[in-house]
Amino acid sequence: MTTTTATAEATTATDVLIVGAGPTGLTLACTLARAGAAVRIIDKSPEPHRASRGKGLNQRSRELFDDLGAGAEAAAWGTERVTLRKYRDGVAIADTVAFGDRTPTPDTPYASGLLIPQWRTEEVLRRTLARYGVEPEFGRELTGFTQGADGVVATLADGRRIEAAYLVGCDGGRSPVRKALDVTFEGRTDAEECMVIGDVRVDGLDPAYWHQWFDEDAAVMLCPFRGSTHWQLQGMPERDADGRALPPSLESFQRLVDRCSRRTDIRLSDPTWFSVYRINVRMADRFRTGRVLLAGDAAHVHSIAGGLGMNTGIQDAFNLGWKLAYVVRGLASPGLLDTYEEERLPVADWTLGLTEERLRAVTEGVKQAGVGTEAVVTDDVTTLGVGYGWSSLAWGGAKAGERAPDGPCGDGRLFDVFAGPHFTLLGFGRGSAQALAEAGEKCADRLRTCLVDDPTGHARRAYGIGEGEDALVLVRPDNHIALSAGADRGAEIADRLLHLGR
Repeated sequence: MTTTTATAEATTATDVLIVGAGPTGLTLACTLARAGAAVRIIDKSPEPHRASRGKGLNQRSRELFDDLGAGAEAAAWGTERVTLRKYRDGVAIADTVAFGDRTPTPDTPYASGLLIPQWRTEEVLRRTLARYGVEPEFGRELTGFTQGADGVVATLADGRRIEAAYLVGCDGGRSPVRKALDVTFEGRTDAEECMVIGDVRVDGLDPAYWHQWFDEDAAVMLCPFRGSTHWQLQGMPERDADGRALPPSLESFQRLVDRCSRRTDIRLSDPTWFSVYRINVRMADRFRTGRVLLAGDAAHVHSIAGGLGMNTGIQDAFNLGWKLAYVVRGLASPGLLDTYEEERLPVADWTLGLTEERLRAVTEGVKQAGVGTEAVVTDDVTTLGVGYGWSSLAWGGAKAGERAPDGPCGDGRLFDVFAGPHFTLLGFGRGSAQALAEAGEKCADRLRTCLVDDPTGHARRAYGIGEGEDALVLVRPDNHIALSAGADRGAEIADRLLHLGR
């Protein structure tokens, strides 16, 4: 690929071209299309895959799916509280429900994540995107692109060209977009430490459990999915006489299950996907080069411990989407895009460290009989605590940059007020009404205002506002707090919104 100066020969086709129609690309496309930006999303695969791959939405991703209008469908296909059944020497010795001791609260609606195969997550996102009149274009491979001061021209394998204001590489860990930019992808790959993984039909096991066998010299897990006859298998690979890992196969999967379960009645069949997972921990040194940006695995890859790979990509996309939409719609200057790397690169770095630590925890944990993958579970893997307190978009107040909590508001909830591509200005106390009206009038194209009806005081407590205090809280389109301030700062808030990115 080349990234030289663009020519003007191609016909303008879109505001944003997304390369890669996985969870990251689809979330980005939904966020952009909902905001009124023109978007095209291409993928070199001839059709959508049917592999389970990343198999869970964590608590923060579930909140973002709700915002996009995809949460209810995802929940209908997923499992909230799966029971992990742990075995040693073929004997079931412990059952555990991850986050089983947690309950929803007014400010945090999801106490647990959602077990759902990646192909189903992508299916839900494609249907959400279709409601905005956009369909992924499969069988369209990017072979090169050029960029100039006014846009990007992408060339496809079939000779077609697409002109866009911006291009985003959501094309995975081997990202051709990242490689074309000559972005450094520092880190390590451990070729010896690997795991076989695949999707198989399972007969003879109770699908009410995620079955996990951990012995001293072997391990295998079989995870069921709601509405599917296929389970995901993960396990230690068979090795040859020289200790090299053998490629996965149905026969090797069956031998592994037979060996660990000490049973002959569990039968595997109809494999639809095989893969080998190797520990790969890498991060791009930058997430933006001019008009080309990176998100998801194209920008960072890490251990699967904690299930943060797909979730981090989804959350990258939700952060980037509103910013790109504001820029292409003329609601912000291009400088706003600098805050994407400013905010998400440190989060990626933190995620690499967290997943390495969680991998060590589960590797040590399963040596003890009765311990399984619940050993990775900490509050950190919910990513509810991820915030951007260091960001130039954190404009002041004790909670600036943090996730905006949910809470009751009149007959509804604050998350319902936030949903959409707008900023939200919350007013607490009657003294905030004038500021709400003034800011709402000046910034009608980008701001929704809400005088919070909070008779229980839940919202005040969640936002750190004292009883009887008049205050304003500005919430970003990605549901992070931009500013907490007194009720007399409405003019400042309007000015900041009118000069975004400058």
